[in-house]
Amino acid sequence: MSAYEMLEKIKTQELTSTEITETIIERIERINPIINAYCTPTFEMARESAKKADEIVKKGEKLGLLHGIPTSIKDLMQIKGIRTTYGSKLFEDFIPEQDDVAVQRLIKAGSVILGKTNTPEFGSIALTNNKLFGETKTPWDIERNSGGSSGGAASSVASGIGPLALGSDGGGSIRVPSSCCGVYGLKPTFGRIPSYPRIGIAFYSMDHYGPIARYVKDAALMLNAMKGHHPADNNSFPDDDIDYVKILEDKPKKLKIGYSMNLGYGKILEDEVKESVLNGIQKFEQYDWDVEEANLKIKKPESAFKTLVSIGYAYDLQKDFNNRLEDLTPDLKGTIRLGLDNSSMNIGKAREQRKQVYEVMYQYFKNYDILITPTMPCPAIKPGWLETGTTFPTIGKKSLSIMSWMTFTYPFNMTGLPAASIPSGWTNSGLPIGMQIVGKRYDERTVLQVSKAFEEVSPWQEKRPKLN
Repeated sequence: MSAYEMLEKIKTQELTSTEITETIIERIERINPIINAYCTPTFEMARESAKKADEIVKKGEKLGLLHGIPTSIKDLMQIKGIRTTYGSKLFEDFIPEQDDVAVQRLIKAGSVILGKTNTPEFGSIALTNNKLFGETKTPWDIERNSGGSSGGAASSVASGIGPLALGSDGGGSIRVPSSCCGVYGLKPTFGRIPSYPRIGIAFYSMDHYGPIARYVKDAALMLNAMKGHHPADNNSFPDDDIDYVKILEDKPKKLKIGYSMNLGYGKILEDEVKESVLNGIQKFEQYDWDVEEANLKIKKPESAFKTLVSIGYAYDLQKDFNNRLEDLTPDLKGTIRLGLDNSSMNIGKAREQRKQVYEVMYQYFKNYDILITPTMPCPAIKPGWLETGTTFPTIGKKSLSIMSWMTFTYPFNMTGLPAASIPSGWTNSGLPIGMQIVGKRYDERTVLQVSKAFEEVSPWQEKRPKLN
């Protein structure tokens, strides 16, 4: 059942929030030990919130946008009084004294908070595993990782143990796990949803909060609840006063869509992924939209992205790198080392390269309304990451790396553009494949409308992983 349908039933008390919440809690207790999506459940808080939501309905009082709907929160966002670890032993016992602004807005909208979902250490890699809670699996194959860094969020939604999840995305961290888990994930324009409080400067100016759901309409509902300026976040901008649920009732009459299978620099793409995304793109033609392959050529931005991220982690964690090295995960250690070795000239060069990526996309969107790409070059993988170092499969004769794994996602963190991942199909072995939909700056409207149009011609929600 979609969150939107749940909401309508709660309003009439055909189903109560308490009944829905108890059903999902029971399922979490059965399913979570298999996939490890939730790291810190908050069941008693959820039960109290659900009870309160039902009482408000019975009293005829005003209902919130997400009234009584169970929702999970990634363990990078603070919930007052609830353990928030950032996936790190450094924050193993941290209890925040305030809510994150986005969490606060979800609670104000009536969300029932089910708990915190698992993430890699400080969201530092696009795979979900850490020394505190272990690895999160995609429910489509529990031998494979859920992707990251919002891996617990996406896996929970795909497994039916929560209809809505709050994630964050600094280089693909909403879209990658959404692709791995066969759900819909939206990274809004940078600044659309405020981020406060946050620790450190890693991913500063590139980290976006956003919804993960099984239905496009549900993601729009969450966006409605969280968007708008907050004075504590100087990157946030004023509410656009768009009802993103309502605009889904319309489709653009004219639209020019370009697609790219490499963005001008990608070298690795699995054949099944390419075929699925191209088949998905063809489905847009029935709306009489113009669809064509785009001659998009971004100069490979990998070194710039790695520099900008690594200097943030190095600044944030230099003291812990010197004093608590054994508590850090292997990949994060390498990122900090890279940051400590970077020169001011390298940082300047990275900023210039970032500016160039934005310029390419600015020129692209003079001629197009939407860009379509694969979300990832391959489906979910078997990493064996935490203990042995990151190991990636070979596609053709080329070995995948953590950056080629994120080929199609991180440029749109560097540009701040809105982007979504939507399931375009499944591999022959039953793994989900994601298609990325990228829009102009501030244009979540078109991204969501195109997503909804695709959902209507290619629904996926009836396809479910085989979990008990």
